[in-house]
Amino acid sequence: MGDFLHTIENTAAAPDRPELRKALQEIVDSGFAGVQVRVHDEQGQWVGAAGVRKLGEAAKPPTDGHFRIGSITKTFIATLVLQLVAEGRIGLDAPADDYLPEFGLDRRITVRMLLQHTSGLFSFTGEVYEDGTVVPGGVPGVGKEWADNQFRTYRPEELVRLALAKPARFEPGADWNYSNTNYVLAGLLVEKATGRSCAEEMQRLILGPLGLTGTVLPGASPEIPRPHAHGYYGFEDAGRWKVIDTTRFNPSWISSAGDMISTSRDLHTFFSALMSGRLLPAPLLAEMCTPHPKMGYGLGVFVEETDGGGTILQHNGGFWGWASLMYSTPDGRRTLTGSLTFGGAELGWAALAAVFEKVKQRLVTEVFCGGQTGLAQPTD
Repeated sequence: MGDFLHTIENTAAAPDRPELRKALQEIVDSGFAGVQVRVHDEQGQWVGAAGVRKLGEAAKPPTDGHFRIGSITKTFIATLVLQLVAEGRIGLDAPADDYLPEFGLDRRITVRMLLQHTSGLFSFTGEVYEDGTVVPGGVPGVGKEWADNQFRTYRPEELVRLALAKPARFEPGADWNYSNTNYVLAGLLVEKATGRSCAEEMQRLILGPLGLTGTVLPGASPEIPRPHAHGYYGFEDAGRWKVIDTTRFNPSWISSAGDMISTSRDLHTFFSALMSGRLLPAPLLAEMCTPHPKMGYGLGVFVEETDGGGTILQHNGGFWGWASLMYSTPDGRRTLTGSLTFGGAELGWAALAAVFEKVKQRLVTEVFCGGQTGLAQPTD
């Protein structure tokens, strides 16, 4: 990738952070098209970007840009469900079937199990079993098949029924398995319990009160508000490498498990408010941040311990062309939020995921571990 990818922008309201600028440079050098990051900590606010907004152009990614947040959507949805629990509209340990009887869900599956990924429900985006077997979930998942369906509309009920047509991974509550089906059901549950759309409830309880004007629930719209960077997806087609622009696509294929759009500023405001107790009563926030022993997943957040004995809360997101970051200390005072865009490098998804893990670790180490130590366990 050309030298124009190596330009760094720092629009800081705090002292210069050469260690962060270096980390962003390393991200671009590792094969990403662009990156934008926002850090709030004891030194103030630092905002930076590296790489390019769009392949073939020299302009840097906008530091106030919109991006697709992927599975960070799950933290918003979990918060919304818990707010409705606080209002008495939803029972956290009630059977999900009470709210969504049309699916014939196992009565042992509770709302809590949906939020913590312990329901055992198969993921409509596909599953990878312990022996390496990959079982498709019903929606086009990779390569040309996904590209050919880039603008297709799915109804959330359709996604759930695709999942329910597959065998459950385990008995409800018996294990942990990350399943996008859980959060599509959670979104539908919000609508059934309130009689209003998820977007309306999100505006009432989260976006409006926090002033998150850059955050969007797009539904089936492929559009993304300006300014924004461009994401790209590379795959093999008929023996040749092909790269497509994935800035515009219909996000209904992932629905409330990952369809939202936001900004690094809005993610900071949201996660800081959530962790500091502004959105949930203390007992429900404590429930949210109590991790399952298998993967450290609470209710819509991962809970991780650093080598230095500290704790961080996080949820990241990613799909074709885009990756997103959202980290905070338990008190909400130190946050790291941002977005990375892929450039279509000739790497398989497993290789891209490995690179993403490495660059996440690099940023987290700088922001939360003083550049010296990392996490006690890998992030997911």
